[in-house]
Amino acid sequence: MRYSKRATLGFILPGLIGLLTFYAVPFVWGFYLSLMSDTAKSVFIGFENYTKIIQNPMFVLGLKNSLLLTAIGAPICWLIAYLIAVVLQRTKQKISFVTGTLIVPYIMPSSAILLYFLLLFDWGGMLNRILGILGIERVLWLSGSMLRVPVILLYLWKNIGFCAIVFSAAMQAIPQSLYEYADLEGISFVKRETKITLPLIAPSSFLVMVFACINSFKIFREAYYIGGPYPDESIYTFQNYMNNMFQKLNYSNVMAGAYIFAAVVIAVFALLYLMQKRNASALG
Repeated sequence: MRYSKRATLGFILPGLIGLLTFYAVPFVWGFYLSLMSDTAKSVFIGFENYTKIIQNPMFVLGLKNSLLLTAIGAPICWLIAYLIAVVLQRTKQKISFVTGTLIVPYIMPSSAILLYFLLLFDWGGMLNRILGILGIERVLWLSGSMLRVPVILLYLWKNIGFCAIVFSAAMQAIPQSLYEYADLEGISFVKRETKITLPLIAPSSFLVMVFACINSFKIFREAYYIGGPYPDESIYTFQNYMNNMFQKLNYSNVMAGAYIFAAVVIAVFALLYLMQKRNASALG
């Protein structure tokens, strides 16, 4: 059945209107506001807000910590999720129950498990007790730079399962005959994964890394649960800065910070995309 241009436009128009109303127009309007002053009578000041925010040490600290937590958490999440998916595929058993269990942390609020993490990493918690039994000095997990450990682990607990399911779904499409042939040839595990599995699931692998990075940029929730609105400098993220500026009604500052962060995120994803394209070209 052929659809006329009007019918096609009728299908597209509602989504297009929603895209313009809720994304495109606010994006352009927000950029305009970032170029205005925060006085009662807004005055065009150009990129002065951007200059001020870049010179703000708390903004720099928040942006640096956000990127650092992403650089640590996202690759670890990707690697562990991949290894879990490999184990699930190699067991050759029904894994519906396991995959159902893996998705639970992703849909469960981080606050639901927060108390357990706080008790686990407390000075008198289980982890320090185990260290004491092993003759190792206790660690102040909930203060200083060590605060990054529970924050990253909480992020990993929440996201590894979902990423493992994405990997597992991609691996199911790989013909088992390839692995059987590799076993007959005596190919090592590392070579089998790098020469067979990873090239065949490259798009899904890239998607998992994107998911991991996106969710790592949301790590503010975990940091906020543990440290509050003004946490230790080691877990003071970009979102902490934005929330604090918003509460001070410094809207132009918030807008400028949002666009700087958006530019950084776009640059990160562009780098990931170029790396994925280069790897795909190298694999032929």
